[in-house]
Amino acid sequence: MTVKVAVIYYSSTGTVHALAQAVAGGAASAGAEVRLRRVAELAPDSAIDENPRWRRHADATASIAAATIEDLAWADAFAFGTPTRFGAPAAQLKQFIDQAGGLWREGKLADKPVTAFTSAYNRHGGSEATILSLGNVFYHWGALIVPPGFTDPAVYAAGGNPYGTSMTGPATDGPDAATLEAARYQGRRLAEVTTRLLEGGRTVPDGGAATGVTALDGDAATGVTALDGGAVTVSQGV
Repeated sequence: MTVKVAVIYYSSTGTVHALAQAVAGGAASAGAEVRLRRVAELAPDSAIDENPRWRRHADATASIAAATIEDLAWADAFAFGTPTRFGAPAAQLKQFIDQAGGLWREGKLADKPVTAFTSAYNRHGGSEATILSLGNVFYHWGALIVPPGFTDPAVYAAGGNPYGTSMTGPATDGPDAATLEAARYQGRRLAEVTTRLLEGGRTVPDGGAATGVTALDGDAATGVTALDGGAVTVSQGV
């Protein structure tokens, strides 16, 4: 099964753009069909021209297709990227997300896996807060948040952010190799989880009857239904 992943991002000077490319590459390596899309710039040319790196990046990425709401309808899963702005997403990405009200009302964003990544200049410059802020949107959508967690050595090597890949430092040289590898892993994980969901979920590893939920020790759970209607086995209690 080929899943469809939309990687939608905003980047001013190129750091998040590089992360987005890595996330897209990771998803593609897991067999996904990927759309890499940048959201529209809202800043005036006068502001962009004051920062040579911003101007160079804007010109260099002008050929990348702009994100549309149709990309959200098309995708089976989403990855959103943004630099942090005072601990919150950039206005450019937020403005795009705010256009998704119609799809939200129709329930077309629900049950779709989603993940997020970011960048900040300072170590405590708001990376985690930015990803958590995007999580509030995903809760309203009813989307299924797929963080990288501490599920692969690449996460630790990049600094250990379980919420999502984050680049810290000046944008002069772009993300380092470890951060790009973490972003690739995040994209691959998103695609793999989406594939499992669309194929009917995971089977219970200990031979239990459930599919869609992983059993922990084989004890039966009462009153819980698996994704496909089978009986769920979980640990001793909740």
